[in-house]
Amino acid sequence: MANSPQPTPPQEDGTSRPLIGWGTYSESRRIGEILRKETVGGMLLVAAAAIALIWANSPAADSYFSLRDFHVGIESLHLDLSLGHWASDGLLAIFFFLVGLELKKEIVAGDLRKPSKAMVPVMAAVGGVVIPAGIYALINMGSATALHGWAIPTATDIAFAVAVLAIIGSHLPSPLRIFLLTLAVVDDLIAILIIAIFYTDEIEIAPLLLFLVPVIIYAFLAQKFRHFFGTSKWAAWVILLPLGFIAWALLHASGIHATIAGVVLGFVVPVLVSQKGKDKGATHGLAEDLEHHLRPISSGFAVPVFAFFSAGVAIGGAEGFVSALTDTVTIGVVAGLVFGKPLGILVTTWLMAKFTNAELDKSIKWIDLFGVGLLAGIGFTVSLLVAELSFGLESPHNDHAKVAILSASLLAAILAAILLGSRNRHYKRVEREAAVDANQDGIPDVYENNGK
Repeated sequence: MANSPQPTPPQEDGTSRPLIGWGTYSESRRIGEILRKETVGGMLLVAAAAIALIWANSPAADSYFSLRDFHVGIESLHLDLSLGHWASDGLLAIFFFLVGLELKKEIVAGDLRKPSKAMVPVMAAVGGVVIPAGIYALINMGSATALHGWAIPTATDIAFAVAVLAIIGSHLPSPLRIFLLTLAVVDDLIAILIIAIFYTDEIEIAPLLLFLVPVIIYAFLAQKFRHFFGTSKWAAWVILLPLGFIAWALLHASGIHATIAGVVLGFVVPVLVSQKGKDKGATHGLAEDLEHHLRPISSGFAVPVFAFFSAGVAIGGAEGFVSALTDTVTIGVVAGLVFGKPLGILVTTWLMAKFTNAELDKSIKWIDLFGVGLLAGIGFTVSLLVAELSFGLESPHNDHAKVAILSASLLAAILAAILLGSRNRHYKRVEREAAVDANQDGIPDVYENNGK
């Protein structure tokens, strides 16, 4: 233990604040709780994808594709969709709603509320999007059709990444966990903007304008929820959920990908509410209650079901797999996720260190950041969605892109497990040292200078 570098407490005066530091104890606990909830969801996600892949390549493959393509819904409302389409447009809206909530939380009460702290994960996320997209584009410059998939290797699947950490029993230090989640949230925001801007062909103005009506009503009721409904648990389901569905349906009819509705609705939910009288101050808003109820639905059902319907691709045996590997789409996606993601994150963070004269916390090395970059290269859920939007379900490029996403995510997970697993003894020492609370005030000393 004597040879282990001691964690650097954050400085009040800002003169020696580390590039990636410990932040506040409350933020560390909040992030830790989110990641624990995502662990089970990540394992279910992997299991659902594995079942789909096996089924789609078994003698019963026709039954899988018949199930995926089975249509349900009301045609007059433009909602006669296949089960696979319902999963990607409908169930993923729940996932993106939570992304909106988490983004709002980060901006209001998390690391993104302070520009000085937000700059590093934001720029790392940008680097982790630009470089993989650039690598893919360079590899696929010769094909205009293949080039449509440039955004596929830009995403990060935090649930899958956290599942890898759980499987290898990693004791990744809190600064790296906070960095990973904040980066993933910004990454999701960039993915949302890409989907909205680059994967919308035609926009129907009337449904888009009508979409604003339920959103405004939803936002008003969400802001005044406690005033109108007190602590009622049914009101959110009976009142807000139907409004959310109407908003989703209208955005779907407008031609913009319907999952964007989830982000918009999540972003208008209050994170903190002011209290008056003797309890004057701020307490948690509706966002925390909705997250508590919806995260298990998202991670335990919505995302695994999407993965089940999206990951099932008929590889066609060894010959088909070899054919997929020789497609420039496959090469671009694998290179972008496994090589481009960690490179983009690492290089951007290193440049931030050079321009700001900041340093990593003494308990963290650049090799640890590279391991986090490999975790970010697990681009499962959103990458599968972007692949479908890029090429369509019937395109061979779509099948090859899915093979690439599955292969790249698995390879990135294995490499991250090897690298971070080899550092686990060091992480355990850091964890023990970071738990020291010499003055026994309930806050470990490493967080003390930042208060609670």
